[in-house]
Amino acid sequence: MHFGSVDEVGLGFMRRVRTRALRRVGCSAKQDTAAFTAQYACGKLRARIPAMKFALGCYGSRGDVEPCVAVGRELLRRGHDVRIAVPPDLVDFAESAGLAAVACGPDVHAILDAHRNFWTSIFRKPWKIGDLIRSRREVGKPILRCWEEMSSTLMSLADGADLIFTGLNFEDAAANVAEYHNVPLATLHYFPLRVNGELLSFLPAAVARYAMKAFWWLNWRGTKKVEDAQRRQLRLPKMSGPSARRITERGSLEIQAYDEICFPGLAAEWAKWNGQRPFTGALTMEMTTDGDDEVASWIAAGTPPILFGFGSIPVESPADTLAMISAACAQLGERALICSGGTDFKHASHSDDVKVVETANYAATFPACRAVVHHGGAGTTAAGLRAGVPTLILSTDLDQTLWGVRVKRLKVGTARRFSATTQKTLADDLRVILAPQYVARAREISTRMTKPADSVVAAADLMENFARVRRLPTAYDHSGNDRP
Repeated sequence: MHFGSVDEVGLGFMRRVRTRALRRVGCSAKQDTAAFTAQYACGKLRARIPAMKFALGCYGSRGDVEPCVAVGRELLRRGHDVRIAVPPDLVDFAESAGLAAVACGPDVHAILDAHRNFWTSIFRKPWKIGDLIRSRREVGKPILRCWEEMSSTLMSLADGADLIFTGLNFEDAAANVAEYHNVPLATLHYFPLRVNGELLSFLPAAVARYAMKAFWWLNWRGTKKVEDAQRRQLRLPKMSGPSARRITERGSLEIQAYDEICFPGLAAEWAKWNGQRPFTGALTMEMTTDGDDEVASWIAAGTPPILFGFGSIPVESPADTLAMISAACAQLGERALICSGGTDFKHASHSDDVKVVETANYAATFPACRAVVHHGGAGTTAAGLRAGVPTLILSTDLDQTLWGVRVKRLKVGTARRFSATTQKTLADDLRVILAPQYVARAREISTRMTKPADSVVAAADLMENFARVRRLPTAYDHSGNDRP
């Protein structure tokens, strides 16, 4: 959805409080939504928004945290007080964007290996229940610790805040803190997690909705003990039922940080929520890196390469992976640019037609490549779609697998499990996505994607207006008193 439509959606969500909002900015209560929209679009209402305090909480890998940091930076640029809680190993990243950051939970890299092993076991050997239980516990222990730390950290950050903004992980903990402080909550979703018939498109819509309801119920049962403890500590009433449902019913703003084109039909299915789930496009910062000039020079010195990116989760065997990529690209006569991310390729040998760098500015590098091959993170997938180049997703996680399904349905590339990838399958998949029809389709889709800067501005606009409108008295007070 283009930027203007995002504003329309956000304003639609706040239609029920339109009259009071108009009065706060000096407009007549008789003015209709069109007039309000026109004033908002030309900046008159934005200019009157006073400085506010935003408390941000986000836990996960760089790809999980960057969207929150991107919006936080934009809010800070507008003069707001912004503070964010992130994993200890990403504090420097958040501070490099100018944000006041505090550490929360264990280093995320401490659990990435266990996270990869868990999902590999599910897809490769799901019948080995004992292995699944053990690997799940390895992931679960630090997660439960992080829940407690996220709760206590947000309690401090949210004191006097106008809005709490949270990423996908621990949105339930953040929702309880928001309820305690009686402040509005905005959540950020990188793919459609609320019940719908589009995400699991390989199932009939009714079955997909039932499966998602079951997922949220199981998720609630798995976290019920720690959530009950949090709510007791906050002296909130005990709840029954998934937090996702409660977050929606409380009227929270649920920002969908991806483009509507990725899930055709979803906007129509969610129309009943009256703009509560606006699409903004992926939220990225397009940060430059120290190696960008070197990468650009290497690309210009030969034919456009195929870029391989692996995200924060390290691959199991760096040497074997590099050998597989080198052999497949040599077979096709292609050059390879490898962004190692969380994987250490330093001790693996390679030819002159293969270049390994730690990071690169995807927004600048992707368009200069023939194709991109990556793990299927939401931000990286969006960068590929925006760049207009074919994509091959080699997934290691569930959400990455689902983004692989999206890429295939958009006909801009293909996907498979990374654990099932060999030199032969990699070469075959590259031949497929380099075919003219995929190249043409990728270019077409890129014209329908939201520009990164517009996405960040749209998200910040939505949060500003949601916080401003929700400053007005709400229906429930933490003390238990009803409000008018």
